[in-house]
Amino acid sequence: MSEAGGGRGFGSSVPQRAPWSLVAATAALCLVSATSVWTAGASPMSREEKQKLGNQVLEMFDHAYGNYMEHAYPADELMPLTCRGRVRGQEPSRGDVDDALGKFSLTLIDSLDTLVVLNKTKEFEDAVRKVLRDVNLDNDVVVSVFETNIRVLGGLLGGHSLAIMLKEKGEYMQWYNDELLQMAKQLGYKLLPAFNTTSGLPYPRINLKFGIRKPEARTGTETDTCTACAGTLILEFAALSRFTGATIFEEYARKALDFLWEKRQRSSNLVGVTINIHTGDWVRKDSGVGAGIDSYYEYLLKAYVLLGDDSFLERFNTHYDAIMRYISQPPLLLDVHIHKPMLNARTWMDALLAFFPGLQVLKGDIRPAIETHEMLYQVIKKHNFLPEAFTTDFRVHWAQHPLRPEFAESTYFLYKATGDPYYLEVGKTLIENLNKYARVPCGFAAMKDVRTGSHEDRMDSFFLAEMFKYLYLLFADKEDVIFDIEDYIFTTEAHLLPLWLSTTNQRISKKNTTSEYTELDDSNFDWTCPNTQILFPNDPLYAQSIREPLKNVVDKSCPRGIIRVREESFRSGAKPPLRARDFMATNPEHLEILKKMGVSLIHLKDGRVQLVQHAIQAASSIDAEDGLRFMQEMIELSSQQQKEQQLPPRAVQIVSHPFFGRVVLTAGPAQFGLDLSKHKETRGFVASSKPYNGCSELTNPEAVMGKIALIQRGQCMFAEKARNIQNAGAIGGIVIDDNEGSSSDTAPLFQMAGDGKDTDDITIPMLFLFSKEGSIILDAIREYEEVEVLLSDKAKDRDPEMENEEQPSSESDSQNQSAEQIASSSQEVDLVDQESPEESSLNSHPESLSPADTDDAASISPSEQNSNPTENHETTSLDGECTDLDNQLQEQSETEEDSNPNVSWGKKVQPIDSILADWNEDIEAFEMMEKDEL
Repeated sequence: MSEAGGGRGFGSSVPQRAPWSLVAATAALCLVSATSVWTAGASPMSREEKQKLGNQVLEMFDHAYGNYMEHAYPADELMPLTCRGRVRGQEPSRGDVDDALGKFSLTLIDSLDTLVVLNKTKEFEDAVRKVLRDVNLDNDVVVSVFETNIRVLGGLLGGHSLAIMLKEKGEYMQWYNDELLQMAKQLGYKLLPAFNTTSGLPYPRINLKFGIRKPEARTGTETDTCTACAGTLILEFAALSRFTGATIFEEYARKALDFLWEKRQRSSNLVGVTINIHTGDWVRKDSGVGAGIDSYYEYLLKAYVLLGDDSFLERFNTHYDAIMRYISQPPLLLDVHIHKPMLNARTWMDALLAFFPGLQVLKGDIRPAIETHEMLYQVIKKHNFLPEAFTTDFRVHWAQHPLRPEFAESTYFLYKATGDPYYLEVGKTLIENLNKYARVPCGFAAMKDVRTGSHEDRMDSFFLAEMFKYLYLLFADKEDVIFDIEDYIFTTEAHLLPLWLSTTNQRISKKNTTSEYTELDDSNFDWTCPNTQILFPNDPLYAQSIREPLKNVVDKSCPRGIIRVREESFRSGAKPPLRARDFMATNPEHLEILKKMGVSLIHLKDGRVQLVQHAIQAASSIDAEDGLRFMQEMIELSSQQQKEQQLPPRAVQIVSHPFFGRVVLTAGPAQFGLDLSKHKETRGFVASSKPYNGCSELTNPEAVMGKIALIQRGQCMFAEKARNIQNAGAIGGIVIDDNEGSSSDTAPLFQMAGDGKDTDDITIPMLFLFSKEGSIILDAIREYEEVEVLLSDKAKDRDPEMENEEQPSSESDSQNQSAEQIASSSQEVDLVDQESPEESSLNSHPESLSPADTDDAASISPSEQNSNPTENHETTSLDGECTDLDNQLQEQSETEEDSNPNVSWGKKVQPIDSILADWNEDIEAFEMMEKDEL
C-alpha cells in the first residue's frame, strides 16, 4: 500500500513547487543516502543469507502461483485446502468479500507485475497472453468498484507499464501492442456509470455488463460508501487518462476526492468511515487510519507524488496533522469521533492500519513509524500473525488473518529508509511463519484463528500481488531487479505505475480547492522531503533506541484501566468502593453503601434479587460513579455463569502423508469428554463407525479400536454417540455435520452440548466438523486409506521433533459491559442464587436451553446468541493489579462471540453528568461501531 522508494518520500529538501523532473531525480539520489545511514546496531545480514531468503520468497511464490494455475485458473481465486478454484455463485456466499470476484481471473491479473519484479519474465509473457485470450470483462456479475479498481484496473495498468518497459529492453514482449491498456480502458468505461451521483462519489458496486440501476443490474440502490472506496481511485484513473489521453477518468476521480475534502469535519479536519453518496452526510462518524479510510490518506500523498499537484499534498498534510493530534497515541492508533476527536471511538485496532508506518516513512515522520511498527511486530511474535483486530491491551478481538501484506509493506519501507538490518530479521520471521503455519499442499491458506492455527479455504489475490513483492524487494539488491524500482510508484495493491506519467497528457485543469477551506500552517510542510541527518541525528542506533522500550509492550501489558483506580477513593484513609465480588445482600452495611450509590435492591417473588441504579438518587457524583462501576462489575459477574460453558474452537490437524500437519481444520468443541485445553492432544488414525450415525452399538468395533471414530451428526444425542464409540474402544471422536455444504468459513462456531445427564463417564475427546471440513478428511481416506490426525486445542508445530511438546492454551477473551449499559442513567441487574443458574434473569443464551430429543436441539451456536459478530471482546479487570495472562488462560476459556457489545474502562470513568450529557450525541457512533465489519 505504499510507494516504491522513489518520489518525495526521501531526500534533501527541494522547493515545494519544484518541477517534477527535479523532484524525481532528487528522490532517487536521496534514497541512497537514507539507506546508507545505518553502520551499527543490529548485526548486518550477509549477502549470501539475503540471497537465500530471496530465493525462498521465489520458491514460495512459485508454490502459490503454480497451484493457482494448476488447480484454479481461470477461476478468480484458489481454494488451497480443497485444491480447486473459487467461482462466484458455486460456493457459499461470503458476503461483501465476494464482491472482489468478477469471473475475470482475478489472481492472474493481480499477479502480472509481481512476475516481472521477481524476474519471471517468461512467465509474465505467458500470463499476458492468457489474459488477452481468456479474460472476459463483460460478465453479468455485481462487483465492488473499489476492489475492481485497485486489483483489476490496477493490475492491467501495472502489467502494461512493465510490458512496455520490457519491450523497450528488446528481449521480451516484442509482439506487445498495448493490448492490456485497451482492456484497462474498456474496464474504466464500465466503471464510469458508478459515478452517476449528484455528489460525484461512486456507487460502491456496479454490474460489469448492465451498469447501474437497470433492473437486470441488481445494484444501484445503495446510499452509502466508505471513504476509502470513494477516495482510492485517483492513481489508477489518472494513470489511465495519462496513458490513453482520455481525460474523463482523471476528472471523475478528482471530483470524488474534491467532494470528500469539502465534507471533512472542519473543526477536527478528520473524515468519517462511511458517507452518503447523495447527500454527503457522514453515516459513520468515527475516524481512524484503518479499515474504511486507510487508502484515502495514502492516495492523497501518492497523487501528489505521481501527478505533481500541490493541492493533494496540502490536503494530506492537513489530515496528517489531525491524525497525529487525535488518533496517534504512540504506539497505538485509535479511532476517534470526528466531531469529538478527544473521545476514543473504540478500544481495538484493525490489521489494515499496519500500512500506516510505511506511509509515515514516505511522509518522513520516522519516529512514530518505528514505534507503531514495533508494536505490531510484538503482536505478531505473540500470535505468529497479525489478528484481523486486537485490543489496546493486545488481546485478540477478531482472530482471522487472511494473509494480509500491509505489515510486510511497512517493514520494506522502514528498511529502505533506515538500512537497519533489524528489519531484514523481521522479514525473515514473516517468511518462516508463512511456511510454518500457512503453507498447505495446494498453496497458502488464510488463518481462520491465529490462536488455534486453524485454516480457512482461502488465498486472496492480494497475497500474490503484494506480499511476495515486498518480501522479495526487502532482500533484493538493486542488481537483483531487472529494472529500476525507484522509477515507479506503488498503488495500494502494490501495482507499479511509472513516475513519468506526471508529465504526460496533462489536460486536467487543477483547481486548488484546499486553501478555500483551511488556512494552512507552514509547519505541515516541514517533513515533505526530509534530510536524513534530521531523521537520524548523528546516531546510528536511533531506530533501535526507539524500539527498545516497546520490546515487551505486549507480553507485559496490563489492561488499560486496571491500574488507574480513582485516587479520591483512598484519600485520608477512606475505604475503597464496594466491589461486586464482595457484595452480600444480607449485609446491612453493604445495603447502606448501595443506597448511597443510588442503587436499589429489590427482592422478587421467585427468589431472585434485582439491582436497579438511578444515578440522580446517588449522594454525590462520585458516589454515582462508584455505583456505575459496581453495576458494571455485577453485570459481568452475573453473565459469567452463562459464559462459563462457552469454549474456544479446537483444531483437527492431518499429520499423515502427504499432509504432515500442514492442513488444520477448525473444529467445534464439546462440553463433555476430555478437555483438550487441559490435557495432552489425542493422535490417531481415523475410521468410520458403523452405523455411521453412531446412535447404537457399533457393529465394527475392531475397525475403530484404538482409533479416532468418524460419526455423522443426527438422529441421537452427541453424548450417546460418544458413549457408543468409547465402548467400542475409540480413543476420540469426530462428528461430521450432515448438512451438506456447511462450512466453518460461513457458519459460526458450533459447540456440542451434553444430554442433560451426568456425562462424567465420557472420557474421550469429541470434536465437531462442518460438512466441508469433514469432506477433506473423508476424501483423504478415499485417496490414501490410512489418515492420521491430531485433535488439540491449537495446531502443533509441523516439525516432528516438536509435535510432542506442550503448546500454550489458546488465548481467550472475556467480555466487557456494553456501551449502552455503561452510559445509561438507570441500570438493573438480577442476582442469581449460585445453585440455580438456570434462573438467571439476564437475557437467555442458548447455553440454558433444555436438552431435546436430538443432538441438533442440544447444540449451541453463537450465531443464535449474538447477531452482531463484530462487537468488542476485551477482558476488563478492576482488581488494581495486572493478572498474568497465562494464569487467566488456564483458569477460563471463552469464545470470542458474546452477547454484550463492549466498551473499555481503559481510561478514568467520566463523571456521571458528563456521561449523560454525551450519551445522546455519541449513541449513533457506538451503534455504528457495533455494526462495523472489517
